[in-house]
Amino acid sequence: MSRKATIELRDLKLQTQIGTYKAGDIIPDSHLLDLTLWIDSHLVLIAEDNMSKVFDYDPLVLEISRLAGECHYETQERLMSRIVEACANYPEVQSLEISLRKSPVNNHSGSLGVSLSLDQEALTTLRS
Repeated sequence: MSRKATIELRDLKLQTQIGTYKAGDIIPDSHLLDLTLWIDSHLVLIAEDNMSKVFDYDPLVLEISRLAGECHYETQERLMSRIVEACANYPEVQSLEISLRKSPVNNHSGSLGVSLSLDQEALTTLRS
C-alpha cells in the first residue's frame, strides 16, 4: 500500500510581470503562489537525518523564481503551466495542486487567481 506525504509551499511572492494594462487600470502589486506536491511518504518518514533521503525542493523553488522573472506573461495561466511543467520534471512528484493569485483587484482590495489540480494519471500524461 502506497502512502503519500505533501510538500507545501504557501504565499510565495513571485517577482513577475503578468498582464497588459492601460491607463487607469488597477495594476496588481503582488502575485502569490501556493503549491502542494504529493510525494511518497518514504521521502518524509526517514530513519536518518540526511538530504539524500528526502525530496530536495530547493532547486524547484529556484526554478519557479527563474521562470517567474524570465519574461513578461500575458496570463497567469501561462506562468502556472510552466511551473507545472517544472514540477513534472521531478519523478518524485505524484500529483499536485497549484494556485496563483494577484492582488489588488478592485478598490485596493481583493485577490483573483487560478487553481489547478493534477492527479498521478494527468502528470504521467504530461510527462509523456
